[in-house]
Amino acid sequence: MRFLIIFIFIISNSFAEEIDIKNLVINKELKKYDDLTFTDVKNKQFNLGDFKGNLVLLNFWATWCAPCREEMPSLDSLQVHENLDNLKIFPINIGQEDLKKASEFFKDLEINNLDLFFGSPITISKKFGLRGIPTSILLNKNGLEFARIIGSTDFKNKKFIEWLSNYN
Repeated sequence: MRFLIIFIFIISNSFAEEIDIKNLVINKELKKYDDLTFTDVKNKQFNLGDFKGNLVLLNFWATWCAPCREEMPSLDSLQVHENLDNLKIFPINIGQEDLKKASEFFKDLEINNLDLFFGSPITISKKFGLRGIPTSILLNKNGLEFARIIGSTDFKNKKFIEWLSNYN
């Protein structure tokens, strides 16, 4: 029995080391969120529950956030990656900026594949337990959080794309 426990420990640790992706935290337990809404540029309201069946990435950002600026172009390219056709990305501005400022941010960075969304910073921060931005939350097809990225990352990273493709 002792050898079985040691074997499982070694296997699980080697698997964890294999997924060496910057700022990625894989949840030990899946997390469920109820009634989370956010709006688009036309003030149309979206409910997170409407996207069950899709792999969802919620990216929380602000225009004044330098790491957000750094990662946004790679997030834009992730939206159209051929191996992630079931992925829906929602970049949600929680910096309380107006539409003009957020749109200029997207234009300056040549973000063409993502739409702008806005959310209440207090509600979202509390619901997701955000400690800073950027933070990206990954939800499986059942709408459950299975991982998050705390801080910026390179969404073009091959290891990340291969790992994420397993959930597509």
